[in-house]
Amino acid sequence: MDLTYLLDRISEPWLLALGGLLVGALFGAFAQQSRFCLRAASIEFSRGTPGDRLPVWLLSFSAALIGTQVLISIGEVQANEARQLASPQSLSGALLGGLMFGTGMVLARGCASRLLVLSATGNLRALLSGLVFAVVAQASLRGILKPFREWIAALWTTGDVGGNDITAHLGLTSGMTIAFGCLWLIAGLVIAWRVKVPAWQLIAAAGAGLAIPLAWWFTSAMALQAFDPVQIEGVTFTGPSADTLMLVLSPPGDVLDFDIGLVPGVFLGSFLAAFLTRQLELQGFEGGKSMARYLTGATLMGFGGMLAGGCAVGAGVTGASIFALTAWITLTGIWLSAAITDRILSGRLEPRGQQVA
Repeated sequence: MDLTYLLDRISEPWLLALGGLLVGALFGAFAQQSRFCLRAASIEFSRGTPGDRLPVWLLSFSAALIGTQVLISIGEVQANEARQLASPQSLSGALLGGLMFGTGMVLARGCASRLLVLSATGNLRALLSGLVFAVVAQASLRGILKPFREWIAALWTTGDVGGNDITAHLGLTSGMTIAFGCLWLIAGLVIAWRVKVPAWQLIAAAGAGLAIPLAWWFTSAMALQAFDPVQIEGVTFTGPSADTLMLVLSPPGDVLDFDIGLVPGVFLGSFLAAFLTRQLELQGFEGGKSMARYLTGATLMGFGGMLAGGCAVGAGVTGASIFALTAWITLTGIWLSAAITDRILSGRLEPRGQQVA
């Protein structure tokens, strides 16, 4: 992708931020319309009562994986320069962080991306939970929780196992990884057919997933053509949420980048999609116990996501799409802890067999 025309007219930081805004808006709109939600998908799976959320997640995941691997195979994305593969990552952080994130996701009734999408539609529960998530993520990244996070992260790293690239460990070719993604796609389509998910919802799910390879593609092109160094990255919300919060709170002059545009873009895309389809609705907490549950979940997600190096989208979809070992560990931990947490809560708060919201 030749960005010369744009680079000649727009400064590099602003172009990165605008790219993040566009990718975020597409993800936000498609995620809102498809009802993309890992929490609901994992609960449907663990309860054995698949609805529309499980196939939606599978289609988004497979679209991200296949799209990213196709771009890597044709040389448009240099995955080995991505943070997840270019530098040592924490295996202990991925495992414990994934478990914490999955538990928090169930308590808060949504992962970081879902909270952001819902907050744009008028859900004040999601808005407050998202703010708490961002504050805790910032405290874990640069604040009071940083030493504790770094101590856990140092316990077991990818340096101990020879790297973080699953394709290198297993000798996988591009054809194999694309075929693997197709298996997830087929599974999603089969379940979608069985539960009669509308075609428009499946298209939106694929659109949300394709925002990930679009992000990889854009940042890879910027890294090759920009004068200043650019980090190759996909879509994630833990770090960007913390950075966006600090940009709002700190004096002007902070460096603009892809992440800074991403979070506002998701909010804008979700809002516009909800507005155009008349789905805007103010919602609040139902009581003190409900509020405590949401905020506890947001806290666990903030620390867990930063510890794991990504959230349900950042690690669970973006990192998995380039076959980062820590991302798959995090994703497994999220699914496992979400199922266990739902099992513990289901008898009191969400009776089994009830439709997942």
